[in-house]
Amino acid sequence: MNGRAFRMKLKPGTVEEYRRRHDEIWPELARALRDAGVYDYSIFLDEETLHLFAVLKLWPDHKLGALPEQPVMQRWWDYMADLMEVEPSKRPREWPLQQMFHLP
Repeated sequence: MNGRAFRMKLKPGTVEEYRRRHDEIWPELARALRDAGVYDYSIFLDEETLHLFAVLKLWPDHKLGALPEQPVMQRWWDYMADLMEVEPSKRPREWPLQQMFHLP
């Protein structure tokens, strides 16, 4: 199993809107993620710090690196940019997380 985990950060006062937008994730975005080889994706919130912790499970032949070029991904980033810390490209700022333990 290939996996990836990273941290992102919400802006204050945006938790409920972030949840609402993800509850209504665009079908074309979900399809693009699956087509890129993502078969499981979870995001967890630390309410004290507003840090988001994302965990992706990827098929071995994934094409995750191609996602940033997808128009639907760029539209999603534009849509979410007012809620989170982002790069100049509107891509969410990500801090990679190092796996310290795994119980298969």
